Amino acid sequence: MVKLTEQDRQQYANQIISTLKQNQIKQFRDTFLELHPTDQVEIFISLDRALHERVYHFLSPEEFAEIFQGLDIDHQKATLAELDESYSASMFNTMHADDVADFLSEVKGVKSDTILTSMDKAEADEVKELLSYAPETAGAIMTKEFISISSSDLAADVIEKLRHEGPDAETIYYLYVVDSRNILVGVVSLRDLIVAPSTEVVENMMSTRVVSVTTDTDQEEVAKIIKKYDFLAAPVVTNDGVLSGIVTVDDVMDVLEEEATEDFGEFTAAKGATDVNISSFQAARKRSPWIILLMFFGLITAGVIGRFEETLEEIVLLAVFIPLIMDSAGNTGTQSLAVMVRALATGSFEKKGLLHTLKREFGTGIMLGLICAVVLMIIVPILYGSYLLAFIVGISLFLTLSIATIIGAVVPIAINKLKLDPAIASGPFITTVNDILGLLIYFSIATALLEHLPQ
Repeated sequence: MVKLTEQDRQQYANQIISTLKQNQIKQFRDTFLELHPTDQVEIFISLDRALHERVYHFLSPEEFAEIFQGLDIDHQKATLAELDESYSASMFNTMHADDVADFLSEVKGVKSDTILTSMDKAEADEVKELLSYAPETAGAIMTKEFISISSSDLAADVIEKLRHEGPDAETIYYLYVVDSRNILVGVVSLRDLIVAPSTEVVENMMSTRVVSVTTDTDQEEVAKIIKKYDFLAAPVVTNDGVLSGIVTVDDVMDVLEEEATEDFGEFTAAKGATDVNISSFQAARKRSPWIILLMFFGLITAGVIGRFEETLEEIVLLAVFIPLIMDSAGNTGTQSLAVMVRALATGSFEKKGLLHTLKREFGTGIMLGLICAVVLMIIVPILYGSYLLAFIVGISLFLTLSIATIIGAVVPIAINKLKLDPAIASGPFITTVNDILGLLIYFSIATALLEHLPQ
């Protein structure tokens, strides 16, 4: 199987297009099927509808299933519309059950029922089982294509079983040992199996300390477990211990990408609007609630400034430093927010504890505030000729940054304690809150020292 470089991809694409147009089946198959599936997908996407029809004719449903699984959901929907029912039914029967379930969870409705009806009963039942689990759980993302063995099997018998069932399994690097009731009792690695004598009994080589997840375990928790133990796959069991499926590392990579996209949307107050394929109307509809909420917070900020109107009228120069105070407070709080959400996601927060984390962030805020204050106390007198003004701005920034780091750290912790996603403490929200507190500190200090400031 060839993995193309970027330089070679276009050359292969042109060659494949040529064989399709000239109806050269053998040359097409020899060239196309030797490519890595990822390159096959990219080349397929670049073809027009007429050449797609040739591909369906030149490839069997089993061969095309690999390509279909690699397409994104929009391309999958468009491709399905081009396939006849018998071809698509054979294709879905060949695909892994979890990939079919992922696709059907997107199409739903009558089309989903039609596809399930066209599939073989055994294959359809596996897909229906996966669709029955709650979204974003281990049950929903697990695959049913795994190999289970008995503790009484001999190593030679298991290897023979691998020869027959291995090609259809998602992974063969872990073999799961079950009892007569299909309850998970152990695991054997492929390496242990290969190095063991052919007459060795599985019971003597298996590990009984199996790390597993239940069907209702959150998918993010599954990803953490696989990452923690460096697994290639994790077994999924029911509450009674019955082995139901496995979650593989490639499924986990998809989960991590999905969760990262979701967190990014929360950070930027654009949840659900990070997909560039949605329309402007849909993007605006998803973003507008946060924007409207932040607009009302902005009115509070305006109210704070209005409350100190007399101070501003007395010393107009104070207005020059409003953006500096607001931007610094918001940026510092957002940095702490990012640090805390990351710590909660990776589990490092639990290792260090609340007190250690708050002390570190508060200490960071103090040092940042001190550095900024010193810089301002040097620059402001040079630019504006007032050491008192430099003191007001410097001490205000020092206090603001010290508090901003605490707010940026505490808010996601509090939200996490409520069993919510800490990323919903979005950057714009934290920024606005710190803006308000920063202005209150700044104008309170300025008002207290108003009579000493130069008019």
